[in-house]
Amino acid sequence: MKVFAVIIAAVLAGAVVGAGTYALLDSSSSGTTVVRQVTVKQSLETASRSTGALTVNSIYKLANRGVVKITVTYPADSPNARSQGSGFVYDTAGHVVTNQHVIDGADAIRVTFWNGRDYPATLVGSDPSTDNAVIKVDAPASVLHPVGVADSRTIRVGDGVVAIGSPFGLAETVTAGIVSALHRTMTSPNNFTIEDSIQTDAAINHGNSGGPLLNMQAKVIGITTQIQSDSGGNEGVGFAVPSNTVQEIAKKLIATGKVEHAFLGVSLDTASRGGARLTEIRPGTPAESADLQTGDVITSFAGTKITSADTLSHLVDTKAPGDVVTVTFMRNGKSHAVKVTLAARPLQPS
Repeated sequence: MKVFAVIIAAVLAGAVVGAGTYALLDSSSSGTTVVRQVTVKQSLETASRSTGALTVNSIYKLANRGVVKITVTYPADSPNARSQGSGFVYDTAGHVVTNQHVIDGADAIRVTFWNGRDYPATLVGSDPSTDNAVIKVDAPASVLHPVGVADSRTIRVGDGVVAIGSPFGLAETVTAGIVSALHRTMTSPNNFTIEDSIQTDAAINHGNSGGPLLNMQAKVIGITTQIQSDSGGNEGVGFAVPSNTVQEIAKKLIATGKVEHAFLGVSLDTASRGGARLTEIRPGTPAESADLQTGDVITSFAGTKITSADTLSHLVDTKAPGDVVTVTFMRNGKSHAVKVTLAARPLQPS
């Protein structure tokens, strides 16, 4: 009989890799793995009345109907026939949030829901700079169960988290852990930096990408995106794009189908006494036009004090192309201020 064999792409030792998709190829086999789905009653148990935290089982019962498996078919000339990832229902209109790398290059997309039914989906828009994408599925209202989204600024290191997704195609898989660290950075599919990423020890594997990372109130605080691994499998170091970034990008994609990021055109590090030191000025960029120079230390951006390189990167990303901002910087011990007109971020870093 025909079965699907799971083929995991090889990864370099110690590499950070997308947790997202794995290839599906037809092959012959004498044995099969049978995964049995068990229906559970939708009841809730409160683990702690004082904190509002739920048990992992209760979180699953609240959120699992909003988590989906995404199957992508590629063009005939692609090396892989199909791959799979995860996602979650964003609203009752049928919008589903996932990672950009899950659907990148797709010829066709299908979404499988909690009841086993699957429906075709169309791409609304994607943003490789934050590895976010929104697809839309024309499914009955009875299967659309949006998952609530929390403010990712409220999470703290040590908070409990739950991930739900389809690692290796195993839908409705639940893993649990904690927030291991905050304010990590990830490299996006187009080689820009994703700020304020969440690190977790909840098990994340190939096929988890695009699925929700939930807090202990069953709200999304991020979407699982990458793993740090020597073996290519889970080693307890996973990363998620924070929910505030996800919401901001999703709203823009749903409204216009695209996202434009502001661009200053510099490389940075944090100065020893605070501020963001410019280590590179890229040619043809707003920074060069404003006569900023390597070695300048930016101390204020648009009226906000700059304490680190990360602070400046975050503030630039809150602006839009065409915005005019005042940049205050130190050069040779003297303070200067200049007006800078921000540009649109290019598709790839120069």
